[in-house]
Amino acid sequence: MNSITRSSTAYSKVFLGVILATGVGTIVIQWIYRPFKSTKRKPDHPRGTSTRPAGHSSDYPHVAHKVTDFIVIREAEKKGTIVPYASPRCRVFEGTSGSTGISLALVARALGYEAEIVLPDDTAVEKSQLIENMGATIVKVRPVSISNRSHYVNVARDRAKRFIEEGGKGLFVDQFENQMNWLTHYETTGPEIWQQSRGKVDYFVAGAGTGGTIAGVGRFLKSVASDVQLILADPPGSGLFNKVKHGVMFSKTEIEGKRRRHQIDTVVEGIGSNRLTGNLAQIIDLVDDAISVTDEEAIELSRLILKNEGLFIGSSSAVNLVACYKLAQQIKLGREEQQQSNGARTRIVTILCDSGQRHLSKFWNDQFLVQHGFLNKPSSSSESESVSPF
Repeated sequence: MNSITRSSTAYSKVFLGVILATGVGTIVIQWIYRPFKSTKRKPDHPRGTSTRPAGHSSDYPHVAHKVTDFIVIREAEKKGTIVPYASPRCRVFEGTSGSTGISLALVARALGYEAEIVLPDDTAVEKSQLIENMGATIVKVRPVSISNRSHYVNVARDRAKRFIEEGGKGLFVDQFENQMNWLTHYETTGPEIWQQSRGKVDYFVAGAGTGGTIAGVGRFLKSVASDVQLILADPPGSGLFNKVKHGVMFSKTEIEGKRRRHQIDTVVEGIGSNRLTGNLAQIIDLVDDAISVTDEEAIELSRLILKNEGLFIGSSSAVNLVACYKLAQQIKLGREEQQQSNGARTRIVTILCDSGQRHLSKFWNDQFLVQHGFLNKPSSSSESESVSPF
């Protein structure tokens, strides 16, 4: 039995959305529903709102990035940088590990632009297939440090620059540094969470890829309730946990930004970083704590969520949820040590930011996981049932 199962058994009753902790009140993890098990509004859910899982990609295919990409393109249009449906077509460029490339390809096509997406060549194959099917051009590069000119972000920037120098109208979206990223979440995602929770948020948990989500949502929540705690969820191979915990990204033997990424160092895609992006820099000093999540924990919880809730989540979402459960356990133990049992409610909010449909070849491929040491053997429904905390 691994850590997820052990920690979960501490609860008298657990289901996705609400954790009832024995003798220490109630710990609520957002309002995530069982779309195939119930069509009724949960008691704590604001009236007049839907029962679909908030922020889940099956309902909103990476909606936050869609909004960000849309706004970035519209802002560039206002400045005259690019023009929709021009002849020849203007082109938008971006370097991404995949998910933003999908949404950008879709938005660009809808708004009348060509899209060129630069990806690391270890990106899940289904992501590149989706991007190509949406009409974008793909350029694949080897995974290297951001300090290397061959890093996918640097290649995208250089290709955009060259395209413009040769007379084309183009835009480098620059999701990692573009301040419209976190500002969009500050103006949209943050207020939505606050409104839907009726102003009852104690913790916000999120991983950081570009850092836009945790920066925008975090700054908004801190602006309306300074006691809201921001918790960063971090996967293997990322230095952000150390950055939050100890103030340094790496050990003394390493130089920040120089660490090499291995081809297979984690099965998690979309979050985790070994550099402080311009977006994450907007919130890093306000992050209250960080929780490290292993590949094995993310893999196991994703299978339990699918089996018990009918939610097919991606690796980033799984990391966020594992961090929520670890945080809930920490809160429970803290209350027990202080002998608190006053029935106080603690609300932990997170975002399910990616769908398992974008992780079929790696995160949801048991053969791949076994081959690369993330699983001892393929999972089975009977084994999952025997250890399920639900």
